[in-house]
Amino acid sequence: MSGFSGSQQDVDIDLGGLFGAIWRRRTRVLLTTVAVAALAFTGAHMISPRYDSEARLLIEPREPEFSSTTLQPSASSATSFDEPGISSEVQLLRSVDLIKQVARNMRLHEFKEFDPTADPSAVSDILVMLGLKRNPLDMPPEERVLKEFQEKLQVYQVEKSRVIGIQFTSKDRALAAAIPNEIAKIYLSLKAGAKLDSNTEASRWLEPEIANLREKVRAAEAKIAEYRATSDLLPSGDTGTFATRQLTDISTELARVRGERANAEARAENVRSALSSGRGAETLNEVVGSAMIQRLKESESQIQNQIADLSTTLLDGHPRIKALRSQLTGIRAQIREETQKILASLENEAKVGELRERQLTQQMNTLKASSAKAGEDEVGLRALEREAAAQRQLLETYLSRYREASSRTGASAAPADARVISSAVEPTEASFPKILPITIVAAMAAFLLSCIVILLQELFSGRALRPVGAPGALPRAASPQLPPTPPTPAPSTPTPRRGWSFRPDAKPRESVRETARPAAAANIAVASAVTETTGHDDETDVPLDGFFVENVAAALIVDRVPIAFVVSPTGDAGSVQTVALARMVSEEGRRVVLIDLTASGCPTGLMAPSADLPGITDLLVEDIAFGDALHADHGSDAHVVPRGTADPAIAMQAIDRLQAIVAALTDAYDLVLVECADADAAAVSRLAPAGDVEIIFSVPAVSAEDLVEIITEFAEAGYDRIQIMDASLSGLPPAGEAVPQPDRRAA
Repeated sequence: MSGFSGSQQDVDIDLGGLFGAIWRRRTRVLLTTVAVAALAFTGAHMISPRYDSEARLLIEPREPEFSSTTLQPSASSATSFDEPGISSEVQLLRSVDLIKQVARNMRLHEFKEFDPTADPSAVSDILVMLGLKRNPLDMPPEERVLKEFQEKLQVYQVEKSRVIGIQFTSKDRALAAAIPNEIAKIYLSLKAGAKLDSNTEASRWLEPEIANLREKVRAAEAKIAEYRATSDLLPSGDTGTFATRQLTDISTELARVRGERANAEARAENVRSALSSGRGAETLNEVVGSAMIQRLKESESQIQNQIADLSTTLLDGHPRIKALRSQLTGIRAQIREETQKILASLENEAKVGELRERQLTQQMNTLKASSAKAGEDEVGLRALEREAAAQRQLLETYLSRYREASSRTGASAAPADARVISSAVEPTEASFPKILPITIVAAMAAFLLSCIVILLQELFSGRALRPVGAPGALPRAASPQLPPTPPTPAPSTPTPRRGWSFRPDAKPRESVRETARPAAAANIAVASAVTETTGHDDETDVPLDGFFVENVAAALIVDRVPIAFVVSPTGDAGSVQTVALARMVSEEGRRVVLIDLTASGCPTGLMAPSADLPGITDLLVEDIAFGDALHADHGSDAHVVPRGTADPAIAMQAIDRLQAIVAALTDAYDLVLVECADADAAAVSRLAPAGDVEIIFSVPAVSAEDLVEIITEFAEAGYDRIQIMDASLSGLPPAGEAVPQPDRRAA
């Protein structure tokens, strides 16, 4: 809701106000921070120091030296050190049995750090006597230290590696280093012992199995031999039976005989065709290869040579020539006879081959029947051989495993699948407490908590809230230039008030007479006159506090006054004091807003950047949103609601809404100052009924008689909380003199 609606108004958080509240309480924040830091420093020194030490193990498969050449690493050992495998080793290092062994070896139950139950308290003894608690001394010493030991032990896997860290915390430096080393030692012995146990168990189990398998293999081989004998399946060579081998040989011989017969028939046919056709027999391989024919050919050649030689000297009819020709004819006849013999031998060879083929064919047919029967018998034989081979292979495997397991039963033959890569050493510095970090953290925490408490106080009190749309606190300018202040009228000449007035008679009041007198005398005279007129003594309900602007500001802050109406009988001179009051209260960290109800707009000119800004009159006629009427003071952190630009006559018709506007501002501000100019008691009563309402008279240089008259008027109207503010005692110039440039102390 951005506009005004009754007394409800949306608000925003003023960050500047929050940080300003912290800055104003900086001394308390610093003292709290220093005190907490000192307590933390002292407490850290009083805590018993604790020391951390760490040993590291590398998990890897390890084999004895001889196994690198004789044995191959198993596939299971290569896959047993994956992520789940390393996690399993971590759990083994945290196992209860291992911790008990360490506690037993190092006698940790003798240290009070690990066995606090060894010295029980009186309450514990009473509970044990009443049966409400088990006597811890009845437990074994190793079990009593389990809880404390596990709390001090930390075993973890180094990320993305097969390294396991063993960290232990103790009040004793030596124990902090000795316990991780002892854990690593016992872990390695347990791993090596587990491997030895597995090898021993394997050997023990394999011995009867091997003996049983040997008997099975012997029985299987006996069955094979018996089956061969009964089935006439005598082995021949590596594979096959005698019948199969004989059939194979006969088949091979038959093929050879058939080839030889075919070759002989072809050669005989060749010789026969050569003889029948009259071709020369000397061209045939069979004839050329015959020794007889070769000798006859040589004789024929010699006779032909002799005939040729004699033909040169002798005639054809010479007896010598005739004899030689007769010998040549005889030799040729012998050659033909030898050729016929060769043909006959070839034909005989072909016939022999044919006969041999017939015999082999008969034998092969006989062996085929025998081989068929042997094939049927070999089916059972192969089944027996497979069974025997399986038993034999299993026996060989068991024998190999047995020899391997037997070779690893020695103490040094089965090293653990881990080794120490970093032994724990005695720490030189305590891991806890870290005095400097604890002190710094405690100081920072105290500082932050103090700031948070202050912020919550500011938020819950409403001092850090502002209406939605209200401008934030602006930083004060180094030397702000203000618009000229209207001159204060002379006391002898009444100055009519310009603009608008909310008084019932709407008549301007003449300025009171300015009396030149010492400031102290004026204050005493006013106090006396009020006492005589009102009839109140020193304990009057009409307190005349302060007179100084500083005193009035202090009273407003101490009493936490939410609303104060300021009446300025002297006009703008009194409004200047009101501006100084607002700035002074704002300087003390209070959220202050000043509502300008003057006709001249003097507070607006002193605080707002421009005199033509929308303000209270525009808000009354509902021309603007509620937040648009709030503006920051350029000389302080206070806010101002200017006089406005709307028609005062129209705004006067909704003057009753002013009470609701003031009530809404009290929800967002610590103090709401309403500058009423020279309003009388009747006019102020329209804004704030008589009762518990703070009335401030800003009366610079006013005579005692006039001041008594004004105070009497308000006292008779029922306003009993009255304060007087006089600039002559606060360093401000009296009315009529030049107004200095405003700052936080003066306007």
